Amino acid sequence: MWPFICQFIEKLFRETIEPAVRGAHTHLSTFSFTRVDLGQQPLRINGVKVYTENVDKRQIILDLQISFVGNCEIDLEIKRYFCRAGVQSIQIHGTMRVILEPLIGDMPLVGALSIFFLRKPLLEINWTGLTNLLDIPGLNGLSDTIILDIISNYLVLPNRITVPLVSEVQIAQLRFPVPKGVLRIHFIEAQDLQGKDTYLKGLVKGKSDPYGVIRVGNQIFQSKVIKENLSPKWNEVYEALVYEHPGQELEIELFDEDPDKDDFLGSLMIDLIEVEKERLLDEWFTLDEVPRGKLHLKLEWLTLMPDASNLEQVLTDIRADKDQANDGLSSSLLILYLDSARNLPSNPLEFNPDVLKKAAIQKALKSGKKINSNPNPLVQMSVGHKAQESKIRYKTNEPVWEENFTFFIHNPKRQELEVEVRDEQHQCSLGNLRIPLSQLLAREDMTLNQRFQLSNSGPNSSLKMKLALRVLHLEKQERPPDHQHSAQVKRPSVSKEGRKVSVRPQMSASPGSGDGGTAPSTPVAGGDERPGVEERGLPVEAGLQGPRDLGRSSSSLQAGPTGSPSHVSVKEPTPSIASDISLPIATQELRQRLRQLENGTTLGQSPLGQIQLTIRHSSQRNKLVVVVHSCRNLIAFSEDGSDPYVRLYLLPDKRRSGRRKTHVSKKTLNPVFDQSFDFSVSLPDVQRRTLDVAVKNSGGFLSKDKGLLGKVLVGLASEELAKGWTQWYDLTEDGTRPHVVT
Repeated sequence: MWPFICQFIEKLFRETIEPAVRGAHTHLSTFSFTRVDLGQQPLRINGVKVYTENVDKRQIILDLQISFVGNCEIDLEIKRYFCRAGVQSIQIHGTMRVILEPLIGDMPLVGALSIFFLRKPLLEINWTGLTNLLDIPGLNGLSDTIILDIISNYLVLPNRITVPLVSEVQIAQLRFPVPKGVLRIHFIEAQDLQGKDTYLKGLVKGKSDPYGVIRVGNQIFQSKVIKENLSPKWNEVYEALVYEHPGQELEIELFDEDPDKDDFLGSLMIDLIEVEKERLLDEWFTLDEVPRGKLHLKLEWLTLMPDASNLEQVLTDIRADKDQANDGLSSSLLILYLDSARNLPSNPLEFNPDVLKKAAIQKALKSGKKINSNPNPLVQMSVGHKAQESKIRYKTNEPVWEENFTFFIHNPKRQELEVEVRDEQHQCSLGNLRIPLSQLLAREDMTLNQRFQLSNSGPNSSLKMKLALRVLHLEKQERPPDHQHSAQVKRPSVSKEGRKVSVRPQMSASPGSGDGGTAPSTPVAGGDERPGVEERGLPVEAGLQGPRDLGRSSSSLQAGPTGSPSHVSVKEPTPSIASDISLPIATQELRQRLRQLENGTTLGQSPLGQIQLTIRHSSQRNKLVVVVHSCRNLIAFSEDGSDPYVRLYLLPDKRRSGRRKTHVSKKTLNPVFDQSFDFSVSLPDVQRRTLDVAVKNSGGFLSKDKGLLGKVLVGLASEELAKGWTQWYDLTEDGTRPHVVT
């Protein structure tokens, strides 16, 4: 490297040191280097020290002990006095610090390189002609040391050489990515779909049970299933973040739900650049591979505004009233950058002895671990019903996360952000804080970037975060009355094989559609979560009832080939934000059936019956083992009773590969299965997950009586999981509020 280092030093002399010398004295205004040759003897690095303590986790600090003894030829002159001098040899001994920072989660991993001397290095120069230089009028007071100071101080703190590898703008964008916009999708209705259901081995043709799968990037939503209908009306609304709209598309696929393999009903692909241009599209689109099939969509492109000037109008438009502070369409987006924490308590008992479970203390003492060892911190954040969780940082009380999160906000005037730092090792809280989102409304750019003092924590414990609130604004385009955007908007669609064909939007409203069947804008309870919420670590209720934005989740959906129904792994629908039916259709049908069964009488504590399970984790096999023993007192799905079977998922994984099913037990309300299933998962991981158990009715050969008999969600955070347990569980409509039968 020495020849290239010499090239750099020559540039340093000519472009940096030479101007500095010229500016040091009026008599040196014509100073210049005429030759810079450092010779063949390279610089030596005699030692390297790397700092590992008391340094930021996002930087690498190196101290290099450098030594240079070389015969060089450096000539300089001052033209004004026709004076020339030179350097025959030079020695440098000192400690050069090299800092690699910031470290970033993208190539080239290092944002910038800084080089400087901590203190003035030992610099010895063997001059030729220096006496001639000092004979110049006005320079007789200059000494060798002053000249050395001019040269050496340019590389000594606070002066430094910084080489940016990534621009500051890029670093800011990497650490705090702001979406380009939000796409609000009104998934309204379809017409003239194909009937895929057949009976008597295809002799009798039936209808279809259609549902839709909507994709924007890695965000995936699924509509409810409309039973036996070729012109279904969903009237559902979803909201998706758009980070990179050039080249990004809205993909919609329709399927017919079947017990084994869902049939393809058609697809559609819309370029988001065109949606952004139009701002609002409310049209009928022709489905690919369906002769007459059409899909009615209303698409809104919402821009992110950094001020609250139009917030009142937005809140009025989405009807954000007092009774629904957390539910309904979004008025704004909260972007959160979780940076780091400082001075987290190592011993939670010192500041808050009540938060640490006795069982956790006993377990720690039994294992010989010190309770005051460094924690394994993670951060849980929630706004209303929506919750997200950071990654775990192990054995540190000064963790660095550098993670980004987004929350869709219904009404920022009434909602607040709740943050809790938890110790995964001792299962306790390390501190918390609450930030009313109304604080952001009064801030410049509606942004907060600071260290927040933690409550119920150590005296100096703090959490550094950057919060930004952005109001979602639909810009209304002024267009002439005869404007026809459909002629300008080319919307490619994807076929089952993935080829693109042109889609012609149908501008005329369908017969009988009235006002076009737009989705209701009145928010209703139940659609209480938004896309952008990561499922990992959600509470049981939120994990089931919320939409599945699987963008960042470690257990995200893996989309299969386009058009292949095998990729549809979320069999329960994604609740609509503003739908009149936002709960899964099977749950609603089950509740209706319960009301019919009750018929004026009082049902028992377990109206849907119970299921007996054995659950344990095998450390030798590194698997969760679930034994489905039996059910009792199930409800009759039809006059002939029920044909029950049990379906298992280990949430949040709802892929087909993660599904487990028992055999079907015919015409019984007290089936016995005694089947064992396992899931490959470690003990620390499984304790953060939930077992989703559903008892379903299979139905006969010609029967459409297929549906839900009851569900239970079993939390697996128990410390007894390694030993295992066998228990009866109450079945409920949606799996929440599980009751253990003793």
